[in-house]
Formats: sequence, structure tokens, C-alpha cells
Amino acid sequence: MDQILVIPIQKEDDIIIARKTARELTQLMEFKPANQARILTAVSELARNIYRYAGDGHIRFETVEEQMKRGIRITAIDSGPGIKNIRQAMEQGFTTSGSLGAGLPGVKKMMDEFFIESCPENGTTVNVAKWELR
Repeated sequence: MDQILVIPIQKEDDIIIARKTARELTQLMEFKPANQARILTAVSELARNIYRYAGDGHIRFETVEEQMKRGIRITAIDSGPGIKNIRQAMEQGFTTSGSLGAGLPGVKKMMDEFFIESCPENGTTVNVAKWELR
């Protein structure tokens, strides 16, 4: 049965709550430890981006069971200023905040599916998924 959880991201502590939720779900779903680490890192990056750049948003977790695989879909949604140039934001090392610039490109590398949509002044939505064979 699919399960959906939504964690609001409005303060820095919410990043920890989102990461804890991801840990609990991936353990419950019996993801391999390496994939658990990838998912937790991706959730941390997505939640931190919401907190840092938008100030308000949420992380949505959905567990998915299919015939030969199980997975987790994670959607990060904010109503912040949006990303002006997605192509540039996806370049390794690009940053507008003085960080390492590994966030979104790193998330894409760690997950099996990655989709980003952003409109200036209308926020950003990032959809990712990680799968495990049964």
C-alpha cells in the first residue's frame, strides 16, 4: 500500500525532521544502506534549498510498490523566487549562496529519477525517486 507523508519546511529544524522521516521510511522499506544514505542526503539537500532560498515549502514522501520493485518518490515544493536558469543551476559547482554548489547536481546523481520545474517568482518543484528491486 502506498503511503504519503508531507513535512513542512519553514525553519532549519524542519530539515532534520525531513531527514529523520526519510530514514524511518527507507528503513521500513528495507532499502540497502547505501541507498538509504543516498536518499537521506538528497532529502537534506532538497530541504536545505527550500529553507535557504524560499523560506517556506514542503517535502512530500510517497512509498511506491510495483511488481518487481519498491521505491520512494520525493517531491520538494516551494513558493520562493524560483530558479532563473535551471541549466546553470544544474552545473556542478554553480552557487548563488557561496556554498559548494553540489546540491541539485548531487541529488540528480544519487537518485534514479530527477525532474525539476521552476518559474521565476512562482517557486520550484523537484521530483525525485529511488528504486530497489525486490
